Amino acid sequence: MLSRRLAGLLIVSAAAVSAAGCVVEPPPRPRPRPVIYEAPPPPVVEVIAPQPPPPPIEEVIPPPRPGFIWARGYWHWNGHRYVGVGGHWETIRPGYHYVHPHWEQRGDGWHFHVGVWVNG
Repeated sequence: MLSRRLAGLLIVSAAAVSAAGCVVEPPPRPRPRPVIYEAPPPPVVEVIAPQPPPPPIEEVIPPPRPGFIWARGYWHWNGHRYVGVGGHWETIRPGYHYVHPHWEQRGDGWHFHVGVWVNG
């Protein structure tokens, strides 16, 4: 009976010794996600010119380029006079069509419309 008691005591002692050496680690802290900062979109500014724009800009349109459309140049009103802005390539967006920059006359002057992609 002593050997049984001794064996039980040894088992309990071994369990206590092995448990004393255990370290319970806290769960890993979640890593913070990287924050991606982007420039805010420019504010929408409606440009109204008091006088009509000059005739369309005459520019040499480059040969077609697969996957792109040529956005024609236009006249920009800088607050005092019209300044020419050259054309550029726009990447084609399937399912959309491109409306080129243009001026529209209304009762209070000439309104500028930026080039945009329109669904359809």
